[in-house]
Amino acid sequence: MTEYVHTAAAQRLIVALDYPDVAQARKLIDTLQGIPCYIKVGMQLFYAAGPQFVRELKEKGYSVFLDLKMHDIPNTVKGGAHSITRLGVDMFNVHAAGGREMMKAAVAGMEQALSEDATLQRPVLIAVTQLTSTSQQTMNEDIGIPGSVEETVVRYASLAHECGLDGVVSSPLEGPAIKAACGRSFVTVTPGVRPAGADVADQTRIMTPGRAMAAGNDYLVVGRPITAAADPRAAAEQIIEEMNEHVNH
Repeated sequence: MTEYVHTAAAQRLIVALDYPDVAQARKLIDTLQGIPCYIKVGMQLFYAAGPQFVRELKEKGYSVFLDLKMHDIPNTVKGGAHSITRLGVDMFNVHAAGGREMMKAAVAGMEQALSEDATLQRPVLIAVTQLTSTSQQTMNEDIGIPGSVEETVVRYASLAHECGLDGVVSSPLEGPAIKAACGRSFVTVTPGVRPAGADVADQTRIMTPGRAMAAGNDYLVVGRPITAAADPRAAAEQIIEEMNEHVNH
């Protein structure tokens, strides 16, 4: 890719390809060409397009976050982590709610794949704490977890840190508390980022890009404010401009 004016900030933007098919995803990828952002492939697109589309993105020079949120028995998650690592992604995730043994199994599966193929780069392995659509009421009454969302998120983050994961997915609001509990190097990947005036849709715990970066978060995941914009490239560049004010070069 050609050098981009705000490379450091762009590399911390994760654009979510929340599309049902490859044709729409490729159209956006072409629109964003030259911006060295991360690309997030979630369940909808991965189940439709499969591993080959991830390889296609890698061939185009993008960093890929494969967002499948694995949550299963430890042995199954170990196998999934092994396969995902072999695919060559740069970041993937599991659910922290799966517990200590499951998260350790994910690390083991990743490390096994790396030991088998020296050409592979170590991906960033993160755990989902609480979805940014989850309110305290939902967490307390529907999921059955008492206390505040922040308390639960920090507890899950600390457990993921103990298990050898690199970071967590959380809303931008919990970033400072996670860093305080787990250290500055523990990565926070934050959905729930909405530019000022944007539709919040089904998100309940949100921040603007500038505030999310100022709070010390490492990666910002942005979907609909870019993918549903009349001019997706302009929307992405506006977000990167705002992020750039808070990136330490």
